[in-house]
Amino acid sequence: MSYVLITANRNYSSWSLRPWVLMKALGIAFADRVEPFTKPSNYDEFRAFSPTGQVPVLLDGTRTVWDSLGIALYLAERHEGVWPVDEAARAFATCAVTEMHGGFSALRNDCTMNVGVRVKPRPMRPALVRDVARVREIFEEGLTRFGGPWLAGPAFTALDAFFAPVAFRIRTYGLAVGKGQAWVDHMLAHPAIQQWEAEALDEAWREEGHEAELAECGEITADYRRA
Repeated sequence: MSYVLITANRNYSSWSLRPWVLMKALGIAFADRVEPFTKPSNYDEFRAFSPTGQVPVLLDGTRTVWDSLGIALYLAERHEGVWPVDEAARAFATCAVTEMHGGFSALRNDCTMNVGVRVKPRPMRPALVRDVARVREIFEEGLTRFGGPWLAGPAFTALDAFFAPVAFRIRTYGLAVGKGQAWVDHMLAHPAIQQWEAEALDEAWREEGHEAELAECGEITADYRRA
């Protein structure tokens, strides 16, 4: 078995982070291939390896597996640990993962992912307030019901991987998630997340569209990107 995982810029690509950190945390070996965003739409270039013109994409021999959730489901059929063993925790995890995959549009749009900066956000729209409140609710429920330190219990699972980009967003924009901050701190201390962050800070790539989105989200108060 020889996987190749295709992702994009570490600073920007929240969708890429999900399968990347899942595979790293579970010790699933893969070749790491980065295809950076070079313009607002990379559809035509990415179509060379992705049927949707988007990342992430997992290559397994001659087989192409696309979409972060599709990749997680594919890996779950081949590797232990993607989902919690406990039935109640597994039900909670699958529901929360699909909710994150299909929802939270205000959080995505108003708090675009950029690992290397800190931002004073603009006044929060009601939709963003609701999204942040729901994130807090999920975090606190998972930690309370299953005992932590991960969202579905003692082991890192797909649930943590799918909310990993949110951990960066919470730090970047200073979002309040109550007792869920314990999970955020635990996630940001994970060696795989620290590797992703280090690579993000070293990236020389800047894409004007993503940087413009960041400027719309609020005032940049610190920029730790070294390149």
